[in-house]
Amino acid sequence: MNIDELLNMMEEMLEEATGLPFAGGKRVVDADRMQDIIDEVRLNLPTEIRQAKAIVNDRAEIVADAKREAEAIVKKAEDRARVLVSEQEVVKAAQQRAAEIVSSAQTQARTMRTTVTDYCENMLRTTEEQLARSAAEVKTVRANLRQSAKNG
Repeated sequence: MNIDELLNMMEEMLEEATGLPFAGGKRVVDADRMQDIIDEVRLNLPTEIRQAKAIVNDRAEIVADAKREAEAIVKKAEDRARVLVSEQEVVKAAQQRAAEIVSSAQTQARTMRTTVTDYCENMLRTTEEQLARSAAEVKTVRANLRQSAKNG
């Protein structure tokens, strides 16, 4: 089960718990069951953290791949430029074309890096928001549990 499902179970337990008369909204919950759910939440948190780390690692790998591809494009452009330059009658045209190819490759590489960075930023922001919501829900449930334990 994921953290959201576990938190929903805890919320259900609180909603279905028997109220105590004259206790100001305090309820009786099965402490063993609640502890089991809390333990399960703790086990699931590292999974979500590992997923966030995987996204960070994937970003680095994607950026590295884009950089390697850009370098290969630049090298190919430079190699192509050398071949063109070797012939005297096309030296000027070859230099101009080589510069265009290198410029195009560099532009393409910058665009790829920007796209990959934006994608990773969006994924990390979404993951961070999900983790923040989960942490807030866990904090609320823990506070409710503590309050129930004090009052019960």
